[in-house]
Amino acid sequence: MTGIASLIRQGTPSALGVTPGVTEHAEDYAATGGYGDTLSAAELLDRIADAGLRGRGGACYPTAAKLRAVRDAGRRPVVVANGEEGEPGSVKDRWLLRARPHLVLDGLARAAEITGAERGYVYLSDTTAAERVRRALAERAPHLPVEIVHTPHTYVAGEETAVVRRIDGGPALPTAKPPRPYEQGVGGAPTLVTNVETLARIALLAARPDHGYRTARTTLLTLAGGDADPVLAEVPYGHTLRSLARAQGTPEPAGALLGGLFGGLIGPGSLDLVLDPDALAAAGTALGCGAIRFLGPDECPVSLASAALSHLAAESARQCGVCVAGTGAIRDALATLTTGTATPDIAGRLERWSTSLPGRGACGLLDAAAGTAGSLLRSFPHLVRSHLDAPCPACDAAAGSGDRLTVAVPGVARRAVPHQRTSAPCPR
Repeated sequence: MTGIASLIRQGTPSALGVTPGVTEHAEDYAATGGYGDTLSAAELLDRIADAGLRGRGGACYPTAAKLRAVRDAGRRPVVVANGEEGEPGSVKDRWLLRARPHLVLDGLARAAEITGAERGYVYLSDTTAAERVRRALAERAPHLPVEIVHTPHTYVAGEETAVVRRIDGGPALPTAKPPRPYEQGVGGAPTLVTNVETLARIALLAARPDHGYRTARTTLLTLAGGDADPVLAEVPYGHTLRSLARAQGTPEPAGALLGGLFGGLIGPGSLDLVLDPDALAAAGTALGCGAIRFLGPDECPVSLASAALSHLAAESARQCGVCVAGTGAIRDALATLTTGTATPDIAGRLERWSTSLPGRGACGLLDAAAGTAGSLLRSFPHLVRSHLDAPCPACDAAAGSGDRLTVAVPGVARRAVPHQRTSAPCPR
């Protein structure tokens, strides 16, 4: 990935910062309003609620409601900055930890003040991000003790119960719910497990409360696909998906895979949908973690769906028999479509799985697999039928193209000397 772009209005607080190409020092962050005392914890919580800030980890749950639930749970809570991105098409969280660790730590400290937490954790798998966070903690430690917890990088490692399990010394695997972490999490304490971009936006809102609505309605996106380089972009809600494709460099997409692997496939007729969690949910898709992969004009959606299911099946935690069997069955069925060996009943089987499997696993992996199958049927039914007649040349060409889902984190240089001014990369 080479591009870092901003489509937000000038003057709106930016998660990308002033110099996206280098790691920000504590002095530089404080000079832009970071670590300030503009609002009390109670005032900040009210501003978060008024702005309508939602989580950026995938579920888009109202942040103020989550903070209140942890605060009111009855015991001294714990706060966790969740920087483990399981979605292969997302890079925003690792980038934030590498480039703007103080922004994330400031947000974590403010979440601790709101909830009354006595300790915090930064949970991640990226070694470069861990080094930058450790350095930031040495430069300016928050008021509460913060520990960095490493985890192996997997699709399910960032699920909130897997986060708690790993911090408590176990494997990063989901557990049955209830209880949810806000009720009983790390060490049995009520625990706020919050995506690092959510924390970053809490810190931005604290620094500029007069821009709370804009801050809450702006998001980081990982845009990829076609023949163009992926782009990490900061975008306000309201842009169409088609305009984002053009900004990324895929001017005539044949559709898109939204929300990482969670939002499913949409066809070209849906590209005029606007970037907004509610609008996308009403259309049967999801913004999720903000990863959008556009289909090139000559790319086959069946092949992309098959690649997504292969990834999900390989990443299964293998704790739930229904997930292992269901995800594997969908993977195998889609593979027969790409090779022209599918049987005529495949559409019926995919439809049955897409409606019967969601909600039956311990985490969202099975839901993502079933949702991908269902979205392929809804958005591209004619292609599913045509793949029964003959092998697909586009699927055949893609078979040897390697990993098409994983996006690399943009480079962030470690600035050696505080206040050294380095030019930021040109926006795409």
